[in-house]
Amino acid sequence: MTALAERPAVSARRLSGLVGAYVALTKPKLVELLLVTTLPAMMMAADGWPSWRLVGATMVGGMFAAGAANTFNCWYDRDIDRLMSRTANRPIPSGVVSPRAALVFGLVLAAASLTLLWVATTPLATALAAVAILAYSVVYTMVLKRRTRHNTVFGAFPGAAPVLIGWAAVTGSLDWPALAFFAVVFCWQMPHFWALASRFREDYARAGVPMLSVVAGPESVGRQSVAWAWATLGATLLMGSITPVLDWAFAIGGGLLGAWYVAESHQWLDRIRAGVPDRPMKLFSVSITHMTLLSIAIAIDVLV
Repeated sequence: MTALAERPAVSARRLSGLVGAYVALTKPKLVELLLVTTLPAMMMAADGWPSWRLVGATMVGGMFAAGAANTFNCWYDRDIDRLMSRTANRPIPSGVVSPRAALVFGLVLAAASLTLLWVATTPLATALAAVAILAYSVVYTMVLKRRTRHNTVFGAFPGAAPVLIGWAAVTGSLDWPALAFFAVVFCWQMPHFWALASRFREDYARAGVPMLSVVAGPESVGRQSVAWAWATLGATLLMGSITPVLDWAFAIGGGLLGAWYVAESHQWLDRIRAGVPDRPMKLFSVSITHMTLLSIAIAIDVLV
């Protein structure tokens, strides 16, 4: 009787583990970070709060699109994921999900995303989502990631696409404020990811992936991160100046956040030059907080 009673509990744990593995394929933390920029873009486009129906459809469609792209990335990179300590326990290398099942899951997510966006938003938002999926899974993952040190720059294009998708979902078009916000998110990604890649430099070197932290010296990575952090600040100030729904409150808040990002990138470079522990994950953590607070500042400014 005890064994029979335990079977449902064991089955429930297995099912929960399998569901968790499929969720892990989508890289939910990365999806969450991408969606943080979608809602503020929609609010700027609507000059207020869009309809709940449109927000829900766009956010869920964007979540599925990002999840599909990340799943395709996990499917294709399963060979090098086995070689890296950070990724060796992902669902495919660990054997929890088969490559074929992961590929089918990614295709289902992509189809669900594009269907939902097509039905509930605009054709342009749907097209942008399709381009973002292809750009990340094919152009970045399959073509450029293992071939060039500039892979992060190319990967930043689909990474900033949620801004354009959110704007297009509201208006059916694009405008300069959307492109300025896209530039902010695009520039922001370089210090953000180079800090992470520096922390796991040996992993990428072992897998033969020519990340900038692998093929260039630490000081070169630091200098380029500083340059992109300044570009992030510049794009932020530009966005504040050309977006009618944003006023001086965002200019101050966005400027201070951008200055914080610049200061932290300079501190990282200074630590590299001094030969002391450079703590790249501190810049990585600051970058996440910066983008989250920037998105909140946009939302507050639009509503208030």
